[in-house]
Amino acid sequence: MTPMSPDESAPNSPLKPGDSYVQSFARGLSVIRTFDTHHARQTLTEVAKRCGLTRAGARRILLTLQTLGYVRSEGRMFELTPKILDLGFAYLSSQPLWRFAEPVAIQLATDVRDSVSIAVLDGDDVVFVLRAPLRKILSDPMGVGSRLPAWATATGRVLLASLPVEERETRVAHAQLARRASNTVRSHEELRAAIEQTRRQHWCLVDQELEDGVLTIAAPITGRDNQVVAAINISTHASRTPPHVLLEQSLPKLQAAAQNLSQLLVLMKKD
Repeated sequence: MTPMSPDESAPNSPLKPGDSYVQSFARGLSVIRTFDTHHARQTLTEVAKRCGLTRAGARRILLTLQTLGYVRSEGRMFELTPKILDLGFAYLSSQPLWRFAEPVAIQLATDVRDSVSIAVLDGDDVVFVLRAPLRKILSDPMGVGSRLPAWATATGRVLLASLPVEERETRVAHAQLARRASNTVRSHEELRAAIEQTRRQHWCLVDQELEDGVLTIAAPITGRDNQVVAAINISTHASRTPPHVLLEQSLPKLQAAAQNLSQLLVLMKKD
C-alpha cells in the first residue's frame, strides 16, 4: 500500500505550511484516516507507515488524540473510540437533507424489499451519508462514511453526470479503472458513454460492474436551481432481481423518492 502523505489530505495538494494551511492538523487527520475496516487496530509502526510519518511524529499525534478521547490504546495497539463519530455527525447534523431523508429511504427499502443508500461526491469517491440496509448486498460491510470509486457505482455516475462538462471530462480521463467484476467497464470511452447516457436519462443502472451478482440503480436528488446535491440508490442481487424487473418495478419508486426528497430540500431551504 502506498503511504498516505499527510500533505495530501487537503484538496488541491501540494500545499505549503502557512497562515492558510496547518500542517500538523493535516497530519492529525491523516493518522485518523489510517483506521478503517481492515485496519481497526494498529501498532504505532503501522500507523506511521500508512500515513508516511516518522514513528516519533505518529506517536505525538496518537497520544494527542488519546488525550482528547478520540483514540485509545491497549498494549501496543491503538484504535479509534466512538467519540470520533462526533466529527462525522457534525457534517450530517449541519445538512438539512439528512434530517428528513431517513424515513423516506426506509420506506423505499420496505417497498422494494432491497437496500437503499444516499451518497454524495467527494473527490473521486462517493461517500455514503445514509443507509437503509435491508439486505447485505456487497461482500464488504458498508455503512455511513463508507467510500466507493465514483466511476464504478450508479450513485457515482449520477453525480459525475451532473458536473459541468469540463470537470466531468477531467474526472473521467483521470479515473483509475480497475477490473472489479465481470462487467466492469474496460475503457475510458466506455465509461464516458455510460455517464453520458446517465446524463440524458437522469438515472443509472450498474449491472455487476462493482461486484459480481450486485445490481444497483440510482437517481439524482436536486436542490435549488435544480442542482444535483446527492444520489439515492437501490441495491439488489442479480439472482433475485434481474435488470428488467429492477427497471420496471423499482425505478419508478426510486424516482418518486428522489423527487420527494428534492421537493422537501427546496422547501426547507426556503424556510
